[in-house]
Amino acid sequence: MKRRILYGLLTVALSLNLLIGARVYLYSAESIQHDSAYPSLELFSVAMERVRRDYVDGEHLSYHELVRNALKGMLSELDPHSEFMEPDKFGDLQDDTEGKFGGIGVVISVKEGNLTVVAPMEDTPGFKAGIRTGDVIQKIEGRSAEHMGVQDAVKILRGQPGTDVNITVLRPSTGVVKDYKLKREEIKVDMVKDINGRREFPLGENKIGYLRITQFGEKTSDELASALKKLKSQDMRGLIIDLRWNPGGLLDQAVGVCEKFLPRGQLVVTTEGRTPAQSSVRKAAGRGDELDGTPIVVLVNAGSASAAEIVSGCLQDVKRAVVLGERTFGKGSVQSIIELQDGSALRLTTAKYYTPSHRVIHEKGITPNIEVIATDEEEAAILMRRAPGGLETLEAGERVRMEAVPDPQMNRAMDVLKGILLFADRLPKERLTDPERRMASWK
Repeated sequence: MKRRILYGLLTVALSLNLLIGARVYLYSAESIQHDSAYPSLELFSVAMERVRRDYVDGEHLSYHELVRNALKGMLSELDPHSEFMEPDKFGDLQDDTEGKFGGIGVVISVKEGNLTVVAPMEDTPGFKAGIRTGDVIQKIEGRSAEHMGVQDAVKILRGQPGTDVNITVLRPSTGVVKDYKLKREEIKVDMVKDINGRREFPLGENKIGYLRITQFGEKTSDELASALKKLKSQDMRGLIIDLRWNPGGLLDQAVGVCEKFLPRGQLVVTTEGRTPAQSSVRKAAGRGDELDGTPIVVLVNAGSASAAEIVSGCLQDVKRAVVLGERTFGKGSVQSIIELQDGSALRLTTAKYYTPSHRVIHEKGITPNIEVIATDEEEAAILMRRAPGGLETLEAGERVRMEAVPDPQMNRAMDVLKGILLFADRLPKERLTDPERRMASWK
């Protein structure tokens, strides 16, 4: 009897053990199926050990090297803007944000797998040599750039001012491949310029003003304020803001530019990530619209990126400006720098920009209200005329021809503003007594 009871208890215990074991196995399998870190880390460890053991030159490999190579691969597969930075590369990044640097003055990004020029910065070696938006860099110092990351390319392109760097560039629109030997210079440019590339800001026909923002650096907002003061002192009636070939820059400066034309408290841009810390709302904090509703046309093209897209998208959304030209580049993501304990760092895409109407900028760009496409010849002529001494490098006949090539986007912007002003002149004067009505008269 006792033996029978003992066997019964043993059977129950074994059954319970099997049942619990099955549940544990099922839970473990389910957790693997739902992406648990531990099985993946085990897989990584096994693969790393096999590489160390079986790779033909495995005796020269260290765990330190293998892990860092794995981190580089992991980050590079996320998107073109995320990367793992070794301590020396992280130090270079910190130097860039704190001071000047020597380089050729081209903003680059990876687009469709190619190292692509977003925009050449004005008055720099790349700009003067004729490198343009959309050009693909194939080689740097004889080394293929096919699988080169942005930061690796930047590290080679930059160097002491006065030193040379050789690059090979493909222009996809023509299929022409060209070699350049460029002398690095200290990159420092004015952020806001007039029609003549200076800072005098004369008014044109019909009292229409023009200013060009070359990039969004630390002094862009201040330089814009100075330009607007000069234009307003001449009784400006309309304004063209040229953001073509503007590669972007600082978010704070994009907000500072927008708030010059918006009422205080107006939403400018939001950033949205996976956590509240990665998300933000940026509103105009200035003194209100400094132009009191004066009509604005913003010029953009495929070289308008990042902060330039924030400005054009905001002013378009709130109907403060007419955006004219071509669809912009579509670089609207936020990269955060996360420092690691050994001095290395992660540059990680943590959020995306959204316009006031919640349009995403990244990979979409800003579509203009009025599309005006410039030909390759027209773009080349515009850039040549902008380059200091650019036309002087041409033979007399070619110089005359380039001077005569029209700027269709600028001409159309002038026509739009002339039409708005003509319509406003025919309205009863009481319609124009306050900024809101003045703005409403041309929206």
